[in-house]
Amino acid sequence: MSSKGGGSTALTRRNYRLASDTDKPKVTGIVNEKLLSDYLHHVFPASHLPRPPLASLRKPLGFQDLGAHLERLLTEGEPTEDTRDQPVDGCLGPLTVVLDHTSGFEGLLFVDDDLLGVIGHSNFSSIRATTCVYRGKWAYEVLISSQGLMQIGWCTVNCRFNQEEGVGDTPDSYAYDGNRVRKWNVTTTNYGKSLGTAFSNIKMGPGIAYFPAISLSFKESVAFNFGSRPLRYPVEGYLPLQNPPTADILRAHKLLGYIKTVLSTTIDTQEEKVVEKDIACWSLHGEPTTLVTLAHIFNYFAPLMCKVYLVEDVLMNFLLGILEGGGSVDEHPLIQQLLDLFWLLMEDYEVNECLKQLMMSLLRAYRFSPIIPDLGFQIHYLRLTTAILRHEKSRKYLLSNVLYPFIGSLTLNTFDVLRSVVFFYIKTPLRVKEAGLEELIPTTWWPTRFDKEGKESKDESAEERLRRRAYERGCQRLKKRIEVVEELQVQILKLMLNNKDKGTGEASRYIFLNKFRKFLQENASNRGHPTALCPPEYMVCFLHRLITAVRSYWDEGKMRNPASVSSDEAYVPPQLFYNGKVDYFDLQRLGGLLSHLKKTLKDDLASKANILMDPAEIQATSMDDLDEEEESGAAQRPFGAVAMGAALARPSWLSSPTLGRANRFLSTAAVSLMTPRRPLAPPEKVKVRTLAVEQRTEEDIEGSHGNDGLLLGRPLEEPDHPITEKSLLEILDGIVMMYNLSVHQQLGKMVVVSDDVHEYAVALKDTEEKMARCPARRPDILEELQKSQKVFAEKLNHLSRRLAWINATIYCKDKMLDVYWLLRVCILTIQHADNTGTLFAFTPEFYLNVAMNSYSALKNYFSPSNCMDQLPGYEDTLTQLAAILAKHFADPRIVGTDIKDSLMQALASYVCYPQSLRAVERIPEEQRVSMMRNLLAPYEQRPWAQTNWILVRLWRGCGFGYRYTRLPHLLKTKPEDTNLPSLQKPCPSLLLQRHMAELLSLDKDMAASFLNSVLNQLNWAFSEFIGMIQEIQQAAERPERNFVDTRQLKVCATCFDLSVSLLRVLEMTVTLVPQIFLDWTIELLTSLLRRFGSGGEWNSAVLALLNQVLNRVTAERNLFDRVVNLRLPGLESVDHYPILVAVTGILVRILVDCERQGLLDIATLQYNPLRQGAQRLGGNSPELPLLPSGVSFSGIGRVTSLDASRRPSPPFRIRGSEPLLPFDWPGAMEAMCLWYRAVM
Repeated sequence: MSSKGGGSTALTRRNYRLASDTDKPKVTGIVNEKLLSDYLHHVFPASHLPRPPLASLRKPLGFQDLGAHLERLLTEGEPTEDTRDQPVDGCLGPLTVVLDHTSGFEGLLFVDDDLLGVIGHSNFSSIRATTCVYRGKWAYEVLISSQGLMQIGWCTVNCRFNQEEGVGDTPDSYAYDGNRVRKWNVTTTNYGKSLGTAFSNIKMGPGIAYFPAISLSFKESVAFNFGSRPLRYPVEGYLPLQNPPTADILRAHKLLGYIKTVLSTTIDTQEEKVVEKDIACWSLHGEPTTLVTLAHIFNYFAPLMCKVYLVEDVLMNFLLGILEGGGSVDEHPLIQQLLDLFWLLMEDYEVNECLKQLMMSLLRAYRFSPIIPDLGFQIHYLRLTTAILRHEKSRKYLLSNVLYPFIGSLTLNTFDVLRSVVFFYIKTPLRVKEAGLEELIPTTWWPTRFDKEGKESKDESAEERLRRRAYERGCQRLKKRIEVVEELQVQILKLMLNNKDKGTGEASRYIFLNKFRKFLQENASNRGHPTALCPPEYMVCFLHRLITAVRSYWDEGKMRNPASVSSDEAYVPPQLFYNGKVDYFDLQRLGGLLSHLKKTLKDDLASKANILMDPAEIQATSMDDLDEEEESGAAQRPFGAVAMGAALARPSWLSSPTLGRANRFLSTAAVSLMTPRRPLAPPEKVKVRTLAVEQRTEEDIEGSHGNDGLLLGRPLEEPDHPITEKSLLEILDGIVMMYNLSVHQQLGKMVVVSDDVHEYAVALKDTEEKMARCPARRPDILEELQKSQKVFAEKLNHLSRRLAWINATIYCKDKMLDVYWLLRVCILTIQHADNTGTLFAFTPEFYLNVAMNSYSALKNYFSPSNCMDQLPGYEDTLTQLAAILAKHFADPRIVGTDIKDSLMQALASYVCYPQSLRAVERIPEEQRVSMMRNLLAPYEQRPWAQTNWILVRLWRGCGFGYRYTRLPHLLKTKPEDTNLPSLQKPCPSLLLQRHMAELLSLDKDMAASFLNSVLNQLNWAFSEFIGMIQEIQQAAERPERNFVDTRQLKVCATCFDLSVSLLRVLEMTVTLVPQIFLDWTIELLTSLLRRFGSGGEWNSAVLALLNQVLNRVTAERNLFDRVVNLRLPGLESVDHYPILVAVTGILVRILVDCERQGLLDIATLQYNPLRQGAQRLGGNSPELPLLPSGVSFSGIGRVTSLDASRRPSPPFRIRGSEPLLPFDWPGAMEAMCLWYRAVM
């Protein structure tokens, strides 16, 4: 018998001792001889006779003659030895056709173990087969599992390909390209809907033969079928390149027919006759005659069922036929009986190979099945998979060896990662028509009304409402079809998670758990090799099915044990993070490297978790670290963590071999369980050692006899009550990790379809408006507009149906609830871990990442089809997440720079929106005050830019001229452009502003250090900005054509925005806490706002910086003006308005508060110092008019006070332009403009 890798096996068949004439009486112990003969003749009729002979004329047939009789029947009609396995004329090469991975390839590719599957790993890789043809009609099939660029066809041995040219790009190669719908032979042609006869006049003759070949781009994957499996779509008159096993096929079908006859026949011993019965009612526990008969058949049938072609063509089709009657899988017990029969009558290696080939055939069939409206193919294959997995012994073998194979780091098989996960994936149709979505969703809909900002308007006509409702009904029909597939997928997972099937060894759940952990490890450790990872679209579906199955088992456990935690309150207990029972590979912890934490927190582990570290292990780890430092020459190695998220790179030093050894060593270190200390008695120690993932047993996970298993080392802060089965806790931990690895990234990618619908809808609306305005005298323009309208409408029809599919599979309410549940799991896990004090540092970083990312997904990806505020407990969850962000963004227990930045960015995003900002305001006052104190801490040695943005967003809407959602200068220059950047509507927090005012008022040292940081950073940011615009201006003035680097433009705009935000923070401080600028008893005021020296000069740091800003920005035809007038892409935000209104707000507050307290003479401030300032600049003092009568700075102060968020901001006039808003206080504004002229 041939195995998968070829060759023959030396294993012998199982010998069944059958009765012979010498030890068997004339009337057997089973049935009498006559009845047995009739039965065997009924099962094995002589097919060479024209009609069956009469029973009286037939030769008696018994078990002693059955072997020869069966052999004679099987050899009838078989091809002779001379014609068997002979090559067909016109074909050259090995009889077994595979891909030529030794010499017939170009570029880098990954080839499957069977040499039929291939994944591209370079720009444009090519590979050909080992067999060629030179005459005749030949066919092969390619199962395409990706939708990217590939060219499939034929080439000669003389074709030379490279990274730019592949199959079809040379004269002697021919290819078709389904992605671009083109055919290739040096030149390319669009072949339309049907390829037909692709090429004619093909070069033929001596020395010319064509090999099957393919060229494919990076990450594209296909699987070839040259004839090793039955062709899915055979074409009459064309032969597969590999000869099918005709003789074996004939034998297998005959033997299967005999098996069917046995299953549908019984012996009535009372009537002494053979009786027909329903095959579905057959049971293995039947007559001995039947079993002996089947043993003879399986003596020939079993070796054939080890061949993939026969398994797929004979066995799989037979089993699928059993389920064709419909109904649930439970209603078809025959498949279970047949599998029992296989394990009874076949050798173990035979049944193992048969099950492997059967499951791989099912997987391949499911993966490459075309999508039809009722998803019939997918349902059919999933039903059979479910039926097979219901058989306990078969399920355990498949879990251990086929569905989740061990993937060694040295022999990585990229296709193995996809095995079982494929069954949980529902692929998105590439083309709507092929999927039959036009039948399910005959009416399409998309938004047709938009507001001035381009957002969808809720107003709709009656016709649009009817159309939308018809579209929603079609989407609902599609959703019901998909739910059938999802339910079958969940059933498969629940079978894999069964932990009650311990009769034949280890329960299925623990096999699954160990394989699942290995699966996560491979995907976490191969982040730099995308082709070795499970595709994100597979991960998304797998995650949702796994959540459903886990919650189902969790709630069942809750029903059995009411004291346990329900799935709605699920969390991962903190001891999993430090007791070494769960391997987190090399993923970063919040406190840094695991080796560092084990050494520095060993005393806390002993006192809080009753875990003692072995001193010898710590010493060994320290020596290991020391060796690495000596080898690398580094005096000190940082232990800052790097988040293992979707887009964050891992530093090279973190992947060093020595650190890897240390991490692995400590993660599997022996720990001791210590009882609470008692007087006069030493602590009792129980040695525990963590095993490798694949070696763990149920006892290692669930524990027994006082061993807590995964929950070893419960901290005192953790409640002592049952949570759920410990194995479910580790699976839940893996679900969180899986979301972090790639699921969140994929959720963001699929939103592109919704964005495309919006963009095309806006374009269609714009085109229709242009058509309405088109003059009658320009029919040419109208014709072009009509063409555009047709293109946009067709595209929208396609996208709206595709969006319906994506919404049903990814963004529906059920999937949203899954992500929301995951968010709550992470929140509760972080809260429990936080209660452990210093042990919180052991928590993996990905828990915080998933908490932040899942909230972002709920807010940004699932709307508008599903609103987040409709989720149960939505406000409480927002408040809990706000408390986590507020507490941990400056938590000293978190050392990773990237996770700190992520927390800061998440908090900045949180305070931008009214709902989440109100959640921040709902957290306890102590936490709010602590958050504001951390935000006001000095900016040195911390990410001050993000901190500054948070403060700005708390102030936005209260500042001077700071309520706009579109930059006013852009609205004035481009009022018709709806694609201008839009800012979030202001939502200031008066509560948090009050906390800031109280902190700065009560703590003078904090106020001094905070303002000093703000002024230093403002000086740096504005100086950098000026230096960059000088470089930009110099590049623009050169006579040769120059292009300014886009990165330089981006950095320039960022420095400008930072300068404006720092000015706004300064305005916020001046407004909220004016006394720190005006109270002369404060030391800060002495350094910032005091008058000293002769001549009455102001040397205030604040006014000096403001003077610098005004000097650079307000002068006519200066550097700033020239750069602004260039209108460079990327510098749209750089203009006079944003920075001048910020400066104005500061000056107005200073002047108002000074006047209110009588500290300054307004007239003196207007004339003498500013005139001196103008003289210092080398110019003559301009004539400054008096203030308009009746105008005081107190009137301006009322607008910039805290209640400004409820009143319109005052307008501001830029010299040379009209006021942007109705000018209600011209006197005050004119005074401020004159003040600017004086400073210049």
